[in-house]
Amino acid sequence: MASSSFVFLTATFLILCTLTKATNPSLFITLVNNCPFTVWPAIQPNSGNPVLERGGFALNTVSHRSFPAPTQHWSGRIWARTGCTYSNNRFSCATGDCGNRLECNGLGGATPATLAQFSLHQGQSDLTSYAVSLVDGFNVPMTVTPHQGKGQCPLVGCRPNLLNTCPEKLKLRSPPGHGSVVGCKSGCQAFGSDELCCKNQYNSPQTCKASTYSKFFKRACPATFTYANDRPSLMHKCSSPRELKVIFCH
Repeated sequence: MASSSFVFLTATFLILCTLTKATNPSLFITLVNNCPFTVWPAIQPNSGNPVLERGGFALNTVSHRSFPAPTQHWSGRIWARTGCTYSNNRFSCATGDCGNRLECNGLGGATPATLAQFSLHQGQSDLTSYAVSLVDGFNVPMTVTPHQGKGQCPLVGCRPNLLNTCPEKLKLRSPPGHGSVVGCKSGCQAFGSDELCCKNQYNSPQTCKASTYSKFFKRACPATFTYANDRPSLMHKCSSPRELKVIFCH
């Protein structure tokens, strides 16, 4: 009887372990395109981190793509490229272009572009940090939401389409000069001054301040970063999420 009980308990323990594993899947990143047009998501890791999904692909309207995140610490950014075409053996995008490549393979993107920034698997409590940044301007609405995480895991991002309200001096048009508005530049990109770019003597928390242009972005989307030393009021500490969902045109 004792032997039978031991076998039963061992089998029960193994089943429970299997169920625990099954209910604690790995972290996945899901990109969702709610825009009424195709976007070409791009993924750039920070230095020393692996490239995910070869750095870029096409995502048709009203579709999504999920892929596993690294199991170790990873940090990087995701953005949408828009207005991409392939002609004369050349791939190019109106916004967010990464060196005329479909697969960015570690390259950064041209500004302006709305950026989602991530730092995964931090510390013993497996914290995930995430943010949406308009420091480099705006090209599509974007939100980030973690699912099944513990702690503070809010939705952050920029839902309004700022192409409709972008100040004239910040508008990026395609074709240049007379085409449709495809992006809204940052003050730094539009004018290039040290003050607006927070560089040289303005490269410190004391001298890098919000500008008229960054305040335009902040009023529309308060839960985003809008200049180099910005600190959005919405804070979060999200532990062990099972999915990070990035939605374009949410």
